[in-house]
This record gives sequence, C-alpha cells and structure tokens, in this order.
Amino acid sequence: MKISTSPLTRVFLPFALGYYLSYLYRIVNAVIAPDLMASTGIGPSDLGLLTATFFLSFALFQLPLGLVLDRYGPRRVEAILLVTASAGALIFGLSHGLIGLMIGRSLIGLGVSACLMAAFTAFVSWFPGHRLPLINGLIMAAGGMGAISATTPVQLMLHVMHWRTLFFILAGLTILTAWIVFRVVPEKPQSTQPERFRDAINGIREIFTSRVFWAIGIWATASQAAFLAVIGLWIGPWLRDVGGLDRDSVANTMFQVTLMMVFGYIFTGRLTGQLAKKGFPTLPVAAIGMSVFMVVQAWLILNITSGIHLAWLLFGFTGTTGILCYAELTRQFSSHLAGRVNTALNLLVFVAAFAGQWGIGAILERYPPTAAPSGLPDGYQIGFALLLFFQLFGMIWYGVNYRRLKTED
Repeated sequence: MKISTSPLTRVFLPFALGYYLSYLYRIVNAVIAPDLMASTGIGPSDLGLLTATFFLSFALFQLPLGLVLDRYGPRRVEAILLVTASAGALIFGLSHGLIGLMIGRSLIGLGVSACLMAAFTAFVSWFPGHRLPLINGLIMAAGGMGAISATTPVQLMLHVMHWRTLFFILAGLTILTAWIVFRVVPEKPQSTQPERFRDAINGIREIFTSRVFWAIGIWATASQAAFLAVIGLWIGPWLRDVGGLDRDSVANTMFQVTLMMVFGYIFTGRLTGQLAKKGFPTLPVAAIGMSVFMVVQAWLILNITSGIHLAWLLFGFTGTTGILCYAELTRQFSSHLAGRVNTALNLLVFVAAFAGQWGIGAILERYPPTAAPSGLPDGYQIGFALLLFFQLFGMIWYGVNYRRLKTED
C-alpha cells in the first residue's frame, strides 16, 4: 500500500519542517558558543545554564502538552507554540545580557516542545498503522537534518553574518513554519469526546506510579540526557579544548557526528522493525545499543587519542538507541495513555539533560582545561564521567527489574 500524496505533503512535510527547526535550535549553540561568550562576556557555567534552559522549559511543558494535544489537536497546538519559538529567537538575537538570552532560549524551548509529539499524534490519525514506523523514522531523520544544518552550514553563515542576524532569520523561518502548519495541515474530526480532566490526571498518576515505567525509564532517561547534553553543546568546546581543532574543523566534525546520528535513527528503526517481524523484542535491542553507547563514552572519558574521531562518530550513531525505549514503554500501557507515556518520559529526559548540560558547565568553571593541575582529571572528564555513572546506575536498575518487567509484559 502506497502512502497517499495528500497526507505526505499536507501532514508529514509541515511537521517535518517544524521538527527540523526544533533540532537546529537545540544544536546551534554548540557552534556559536565562542561568539556568544565573546560578545556577552559569559563563562562556561553561564553558557551551560543558558543553553540548558531550552531543555528545562521544554520539559516543564511536556505533561500539559499531552493534555492540550488530545483536546485541541496537533495543528493548532504546534502552530501557536511555533509563534512562541519565533518570539524567543527574536528576543535571543536582540539580547546583550544573560537574563535576556535565557528568556529567549526558554521561549524557544517552550515553542518547539510539541514538534515531535504533535507530529506523532497527527500521524496516528492520517497514516495507516503499518506505515507509522517508516513515517516516525522519517520525522526523526528530519530532525537529524536540522542538527546537521546547525553545524558546518551555520559556521559558514557566521563567516558572512553576525550570530544575531542568524537568529533573526531563524525567527522568520519559524513564524513561516507556524503559518504553514496552521494553513496546510487539515483538521481531523475527533471520533470520541475529549477525556475528562480528572481522568487525564489519573492517567498521568498511573504512569508515574508504575514500576514498569521506572524500570525502563531511568536508564532511558540517563542515556538520552547524556546524549542531548553533549551533542547539544559540549561536543563543540571539547573538540576545541581537548581535540585542539579550529572552529571550521569543529563544525566539520560536528557535521559528521550529526550525520551519523541521522544514520543511527534510520538504522536502529529499520533493524528493530526487521527483528520484531522475527519475534525478537525491542527492549533488548535498546539495552544493547545503550550499553555500547556507554562504552563509547568511556573511550572519550579516558582520552584515548587513538581513534578519537571514530569514537565521536560512534557517539552520534549509538546515542540514538535510547529513543527505542519510547516505543517500548507505550506498549506497556493502554493505548489511550500512549501520548502521556511519551511526554512523561520526555519530561524526565529533558530535566536530566538540563541538569547535565548546566552541570558540565559548572564543572568546567571550576576546572578549566588550561588550568587543570597535573594529574587532576579535567572538567570534561569529570562531567562526562558523572553522566556515565548515572547511566550505569540506570543499567543496574533495569537489570534488577528486568525479570519483573518481562512478567508484566
């Protein structure tokens, strides 16, 4: 069965454009970080806090997001929120101090907080069930293209324009995308009455009191938070401070890493689908992938210079495997809770990513790479090691609860 041209052009493409911008905003600070620090005078700790406010505002809206998506529909919710993101980009470009930049970055995070969940919600209504894995994989690839655009293309643009001008352009593109989503995406009539508010809250309570949710969610949260915290900011400074690369080389390496991220999303989605047809469950695939991701991080923490470029490519590829836990968790609950399960896990992931991204900046403030005493691990090693520690705890917790999890499947 072929995918209808109308849903592909009128539903998939507008939401894909929104998620493209979401990931571009998420990654761009890793490239413009030197310009931000030079023009505003902020240090590593403030840079980490500033960039991480994206994750915090994103996370805080996740639970309300599930409710408003069910009640008002993905078209209206995403269009309104993208207008907010556009305002945030404008404020960010106009600001000269940390507070103004944080307000702008927070509004951007809030404004793009629905881009993926709104797309998933719309796809359920407009595409046949057997096509959803393909469509969901394509939307993740669209986000990956946004990440790629935030690397070398942004660095090339910075040769001819100020970073503030870049954000004014992004503000215009975002408001245009909001208009496209609102005008192009069709409204799908609801076949059932909206869920009562009390029932919706009870559904959230059911998720957060479930042992199954925590058995899978802790490791998934730690893995995805580490991936987002590093690839969203600290990969750039690491390549500069530890790898010794110039700005263009940093951007080019990030381009390759984010390209591997796109391949990772596509490969893991396709592999998981093929294995599922043969009766192999998704959860072990995710566990193996997240374990390999931890090994790659250990490689970076030990600063083994041999093959360090390969290590970063593998970081981009294996860091995507934690996303498989979203699909697995939704299977553990009733179908009417699927959206809230995803947003509940998103809440944990993005709060943890906020803490990780800010925390690494605070550690670097205390242990600058150029001032680290002989024999003392530098700030990157300490920060990355803490991220790995929490993943190790999540893996152990998952292992302890795995037998119970299989019983409750």
